[in-house]
Amino acid sequence: MSERHTALRSMHDLGLAAWFGGSLMGAFGVNGGAARINDSTQRLPVASAGWAKWTPVNAAAIGAHLAGAVGELVTESPRVAAQAGVGRASSVKTALTVSALAVTGYSRLLGMKLEKAGNPPVDGTTEPNHSTPSNVASVQRQMKVLQWAVPALTGALIVVTAYMGEQQKPGQVLRGMLGRAGTLGSMKGIGKMAMTGMTGRKMAMSGR
Repeated sequence: MSERHTALRSMHDLGLAAWFGGSLMGAFGVNGGAARINDSTQRLPVASAGWAKWTPVNAAAIGAHLAGAVGELVTESPRVAAQAGVGRASSVKTALTVSALAVTGYSRLLGMKLEKAGNPPVDGTTEPNHSTPSNVASVQRQMKVLQWAVPALTGALIVVTAYMGEQQKPGQVLRGMLGRAGTLGSMKGIGKMAMTGMTGRKMAMSGR
């Protein structure tokens, strides 16, 4: 548990930072900046071009994060089993990661649809106007929600990661291991009491 895994931690943290930061900048910067273009028919193409340029970088960041996360999970598996609370935090982190991946992937599919839409008049990347085709407007309304869902989920991942980092402090590790040992001891004690009770009942019945 005292071994260092700097490369894995760096991949995990840098990948997650780029994933979170890129999605937040995209929502504020790319989408927000495109909405300021005077020509309403150029707002969507400009934003789509920006997101398309970012996609390969984002994919590499996500890949690095996942590789680091899996590597950390493998190297920390003894502590996950021995320290109370670590397994629960790992489950929460996994659920957030899967959700963030799903939302990111679906957002990209919607983004590709907007890229192929051409240059319809819009108020913004995620804001249609009265002249926007209905199929494009439908995709934009979905993107308006999803553009904030990705930074929200990845931001939550950063918080959980920070919490799990606190769990690695020596005092937290000791308390967690003692807590796990106490839980197991309690379960064994309950099982022993149950077995003793059953034995006593059998003896009483035999005495009758």
